Amino acid sequence: MGAEGVGFVDCHCHLSAADFDSDLEDVLERAKKAGVLAIVAVAEHSGEFEKIMQLSERYKGFVLPCLGVHPVQGLLPEDQRSVTLKVGLDFSPRFTRTDEHKEEQRRVLIKQIQLAKKLNLPLNVHSRSAGRPTINLLREQGAEKVLLHAFDGRPSVAMEGVNAGYFFSIPPSSARSEQKQKLIKQLPLSSICLETDSPALGPTKQERNEPKNISISAEFIAQVKGVSVEEVKEVTTQNALKLFPKLRHLLQK
Repeated sequence: MGAEGVGFVDCHCHLSAADFDSDLEDVLERAKKAGVLAIVAVAEHSGEFEKIMQLSERYKGFVLPCLGVHPVQGLLPEDQRSVTLKVGLDFSPRFTRTDEHKEEQRRVLIKQIQLAKKLNLPLNVHSRSAGRPTINLLREQGAEKVLLHAFDGRPSVAMEGVNAGYFFSIPPSSARSEQKQKLIKQLPLSSICLETDSPALGPTKQERNEPKNISISAEFIAQVKGVSVEEVKEVTTQNALKLFPKLRHLLQK
């Protein structure tokens, strides 16, 4: 396999988070040393779009922009609220206190699905406490290229996504989650991608996560599935290239 098969792709990472403002160069250097080939930088709200585009220009061939809106908006925890129309579904009770909140999230996700289809782009989807409704909605809307990041639903629900051709990305925090262990066991390797969701979902609670920790995801998947880390690395990178075809062009530069 060529150079594109010998490293990791971080399919869901928040490089534009303020947590990385002071040492982003070092963070990216450590990621490269750890074998990361490319990072998909995901937005949470429209205010980050410009910053992400600038990062993708500055680190061309390494950082790929992924623009959209997270279902929970608000920069401070006490301000967090359900998204409004003025990606993804998050039915955590503290954010979706009413059916109207859920309906509004659905409408926002549908708009993003339609836009992705129109532009022939993949969807990088957040769902929390909403596994089945998210997969059902994606299927109803005819979404094809889909990544379900940090999926917290039951393995049986995840298999409905697998049957629809969707991918699931696994963060380093999975190593401390029984639900993720069951999910990894059930998912075929051909449906798995890697992510860090940095600065969240790291191997240690409350500590800043960063892209170099992607190897922890790969090692845990290898352990659960009884295969080599090398196989996990190669298959998940090929899966990422299927999901994000533009990566192939970047990686060959």
